[in-house]
Amino acid sequence: MASMRDIKRRKSSIESTQQITKAMKLVSTVKLQRAKQRAELSKNYFNAIYDTVTSILAKAEGIDHPYLKTGDKGKKAVILITSNKGLAGGYNSNMIKMVTRNPDFPKDDTIIYAIGKKGKDAMKRYEYEIMADYSEAIEEPNYRDGIKVTTELLEAYEKGEVREIYLAYTNFKNTVSHVPTMLKLLPVDLGEKEETEEGETVKEEPAAPMNFEPEDEEALNLIIPKYVSSLVYGALIEAQASENGARMQAMDNATNNAAEMIDHLALMYNRARQGKITTELTEIIAGADAIS
Repeated sequence: MASMRDIKRRKSSIESTQQITKAMKLVSTVKLQRAKQRAELSKNYFNAIYDTVTSILAKAEGIDHPYLKTGDKGKKAVILITSNKGLAGGYNSNMIKMVTRNPDFPKDDTIIYAIGKKGKDAMKRYEYEIMADYSEAIEEPNYRDGIKVTTELLEAYEKGEVREIYLAYTNFKNTVSHVPTMLKLLPVDLGEKEETEEGETVKEEPAAPMNFEPEDEEALNLIIPKYVSSLVYGALIEAQASENGARMQAMDNATNNAAEMIDHLALMYNRARQGKITTELTEIIAGADAIS
């Protein structure tokens, strides 16, 4: 059994850690409330623009546009959204596994546009090519960040450096539910919903044809960049809320585990103290008997 001194030192160390996890939980809770509100307000727009654009294109027939067909050269590009900080449970590792364990994204045919230092560092270790780093965007997401990422990606897409564009982010369902999601941005899959880690998809049937005014190419050149930048911005908002929710849960679990360990160490300390007292009393009695 460990000595009383060791038990006391261990207990003191865990109590200090518990104070830190409590403070981090409170900070994450405050950040979550703000991020949750933004996510809930933007979710309807996020879903509506995806449904609207895919519905428009599903009704369009005979359009020959680069945004609607897979290129014959270049690599697949993945916008990977993680966090800049750890201590968020499996939040970051789930996103990294979604790419690295997916046979559709081999490292020799995939380039990463990283948003979040944790994802960037992990993908480097897996030897994926990091094409760009926008890690500062996840701290305080705004629409300009979505435009910046979109502009650079579409330039690469038009040059033939990228043939497909995917968005990997964590979909915020509620405080305790955050779903890693892979969404194909370009070329647009007509009538197809996003795919989650469970592989669920929902397809829509094409409806009546649609005519464009102005011409279809000019219209798509205006619509698609706004469509992509809006989805990237929405994903940033969802990811930020998911990160804070995951961190709050992780810190709450850590605080509870620390409390259990402190109770266990307190019991061990009392047993050790009682054992020491019993030993001392035994020695005193034995010494008294020897004298008498």
